Amino acid sequence: MRPAPSIVVFTTLSGAGYGLLFWLGLLRPLGLVPGDAPFAVAALLLALALVTAGLLSSLAHLGHPGRAWRALSQWRSSWLSREGVAAVATYVPAGLLLPALLLGWQGAAAALGLLAAAGAAATVYCTGMIYASLKPVREWRHPLVVPGYLLLAAFSGAALLAMLGAFRGDGAAPMALAILAGAAGFALKRAYWRGIDAAPPVATPESATGLGVIGTVRTLDPPHTETNYLLREMGFRIARRHAARLRRVALAAGFAAPIALLLLALPAGGAAAAALATLAAALALLGLLVERWLMFAEATHTVTLYYPPSAR
Repeated sequence: MRPAPSIVVFTTLSGAGYGLLFWLGLLRPLGLVPGDAPFAVAALLLALALVTAGLLSSLAHLGHPGRAWRALSQWRSSWLSREGVAAVATYVPAGLLLPALLLGWQGAAAALGLLAAAGAAATVYCTGMIYASLKPVREWRHPLVVPGYLLLAAFSGAALLAMLGAFRGDGAAPMALAILAGAAGFALKRAYWRGIDAAPPVATPESATGLGVIGTVRTLDPPHTETNYLLREMGFRIARRHAARLRRVALAAGFAAPIALLLLALPAGGAAAAALATLAAALALLGLLVERWLMFAEATHTVTLYYPPSAR
């Protein structure tokens, strides 16, 4: 399928923002990150900035962005609507957390942080389910899609929190979490790619027509003589050699390099640790942009069965 830049940016930035919000809300009451208000406010503002930038980017994918609010009414049946409701709801405790931090209300800040963390996890889960619920796309129907969204958000969020902690000289806990989440993400993406490479197609021309008992089914004429919306959106194809190369880039830049940099940053301390953690966070986001682009580029929709390869 054709990767839409707005959705690639949305899922990457919002995932990182929600991951950062999750770890901030969870780790601060446990004393595993700096407990002072300036650090928490900086992390909160960065998380909200990433989430908001991602959500605004997603509006660019809509034909009529001004009508986006109508999607919130379909939460009973639509994962997209549930994502929107969860995103809006998460702004409430996250927004109230800011004055609680500034006014020093520690109990309220802890409770609001946990609520914001729960909302962040719920929103990312809904985002993953938007794709995992689509049966015609076998690459998205894979059981590792939703865990992947959650894990990669946790990894990128932890990398950002580690960066902020390193500037304060207290980033050991988020660094350790980012290393563990990055290693798990590396393993998950390799397992996912092996899975989709080996999985059979959802349908074939033979199974779709019921004529497989006779022999191979081929299309005499394409449904359309010129390009159309379905071909532009659903008929995108990426060469296998390009996909393999981009997978290596995603694994190296998105996981292996940040893990190595954070391992160096852990014992370093000071300016060196801050520089290493910053580079690790930047590479993680860059690698996840490539990974998310591949998530769309490698997806195959069964509607393309109606079009012979020469028509795509």
